[in-house]
Amino acid sequence: MATLKDVARESGLTVGTVSRVLNNRGYISDDARRKVDEAMKKLNYRPNEVARSLHRKSTNTIGLIVPHIRHPYFTEMISNLENQAYKKGYRILLCNSQSIREKEKEYIDICTGNQVAGIILCSGSVAVEVFDEIEVPVITIERFVDNGTASVECDNRQGGALAAEKLIACGCRNLLHFGNIGGVFMPADMRTEGFREVCEKRKVPFVELMAEQTQYNDLRYSEVIEEALRKYPQTDGLFANSDLIAAQTLQVCRKLHISVPEQLKIIGFDDVSIASITTPQLTTIHQPVKEMAEIAMNLLHDAAGGKLVPKRTVLPVSLVERETT
Repeated sequence: MATLKDVARESGLTVGTVSRVLNNRGYISDDARRKVDEAMKKLNYRPNEVARSLHRKSTNTIGLIVPHIRHPYFTEMISNLENQAYKKGYRILLCNSQSIREKEKEYIDICTGNQVAGIILCSGSVAVEVFDEIEVPVITIERFVDNGTASVECDNRQGGALAAEKLIACGCRNLLHFGNIGGVFMPADMRTEGFREVCEKRKVPFVELMAEQTQYNDLRYSEVIEEALRKYPQTDGLFANSDLIAAQTLQVCRKLHISVPEQLKIIGFDDVSIASITTPQLTTIHQPVKEMAEIAMNLLHDAAGGKLVPKRTVLPVSLVERETT
């Protein structure tokens, strides 16, 4: 069985350099990484993760806790986070909590028990006091907590305002907004705030609807969307809190023989892949998921290395106009 010394000999590097490459510690040139990688493959060398974790008191594993793996937004976020983690030599331990607090606490315990280098949390239902018990860096995405390490968010208020301004500019005068889960505050609620502020300023009538937890868990919104469009038949502009909700609105419109965008204009939020494969394609608010994932991973890497990191990072969003407006 190959040893660290064998890898060093094969790569032409010192044992210390090979160790730094394996532990992702200090400056390492691309050439050194390549040589070590080639030597490891040739010798079929597999690092002893248990021994490494005991030595460093942490592994090169990152815990990633999300409330949904089926939701298009989280699917895209997971993909980008995994890609960024791989670039930095980390592995991902993916946990799907389904927004169940007991599962989230259990997954946090599993992560810390496995000596993860840090945790990236994409769920809003973890109790604030839990953060005080976690001894590794915790980076939250789309949630800010005072006792977390750092957060990465998009400018949700700006997104809601952009959606309202666009619908009004398109001539819509009876607006409907399908928002976040009622009673559970998240940064995404600021989309509703931004939307409301513009409508009130322009004196344009609007109706706000909140999702139920069961709808969010099942990712099924069609029934409540149909009920709303039947209740408010004069609606000519709709802003949905996600592209998933907007896509299901298109299905309901087809069922009710509502022409989009002629009779009803629709704007989603996220700009994930589903937005460009619907018919018609969705106008939406672009959330910079790739950039958010990269920043989150950089924050975790720096914090795990003992560096000070900014407490809160908020990235701007933009309107992407397609066929539904």
